[in-house]
Amino acid sequence: MKLIDPYRRALTYLRISITDRCNLKCLYCSPHNGFPKLSHKDILSYEEILRIARIGVQLGIRKIRITGGEPLTRKGVNHFIGKLHQIHGLQDISLTTNGVLLKEHIDSLIDSGLRRINISLDTLNPEKFEKITGMNFFNQVWDGILKANQSGLFPIKINTVALRHINDDELTEIARLSLIYPFHFRFIEYMPMGSSTRWISPSLYAPEIKQRLTECIGRLIPVDHQDNDGPAERYRFENAVGEVGFISAMSHDFCHSCNRLRLTSSGQIRSCLLTDYQEDIKTPLRRGASDEDLSVIFIKAARLKGIRHGLNPDAPDGVTGQMSSIGG
Repeated sequence: MKLIDPYRRALTYLRISITDRCNLKCLYCSPHNGFPKLSHKDILSYEEILRIARIGVQLGIRKIRITGGEPLTRKGVNHFIGKLHQIHGLQDISLTTNGVLLKEHIDSLIDSGLRRINISLDTLNPEKFEKITGMNFFNQVWDGILKANQSGLFPIKINTVALRHINDDELTEIARLSLIYPFHFRFIEYMPMGSSTRWISPSLYAPEIKQRLTECIGRLIPVDHQDNDGPAERYRFENAVGEVGFISAMSHDFCHSCNRLRLTSSGQIRSCLLTDYQEDIKTPLRRGASDEDLSVIFIKAARLKGIRHGLNPDAPDGVTGQMSSIGG
């Protein structure tokens, strides 16, 4: 294991953004006035990503999650995932999607070997969905979720960004779905990064959400943490077939246990989502760098990983990078 940061955290998880393109324009993700899209030549090819992934696995990466933008907008994603599954030593591959194209891709994704998926869903109201995402695609997303469930994917994680005065009146209703669906619902604290903020409202943190759910539904029963789990605190309600969880990056950060690196679609290795520090691996790769040379870049990114993320009070400069282009 060579990817050890200065705080003795073993970095075994690589999140790979394969595109900066998305078919939604979510309030908390995309800048109000948009931003320039990367040209085709500026985005890593699948062959380049696979080479970087193999090097990462040689250094200790055991888990990869595919993100975007919206990964299902990039042609060939199913074939690419199949190639990832051929990398010896890689133990877990998953995908994060907004679900708009999921229904038409689900069979091919399963054929590629994919078994775990995260789907973003911030509301159960079609009109509010359009307000949050800029598009009227709620029915496509929900149909995709149901088909994923019918196809046997497990676990299916549903990610909801908690937004006060926007969807906070629905959080209990969303959590209540865990009583009838075997999904893992995740409530995520909004992370104010980049220039994507189009509204100003008081933050909504996990402790308040937990209190609401307990008062309206019942006691939250802790669920044991598993090896491939992310940072979510996991719970279930009595007799529920699904779960609820909380990702508290702002109110109770989990930096001390972070095991992630990120590869952006533009070929930068980031040691943290919530920092602007990154190492360019694309330029050396395209100039003919050896695997050993590229390994050094991985190791440098790991050794410069900070102890806290860039949105903590002791990091006043914030984060200028856009969630939509980094692959949150």
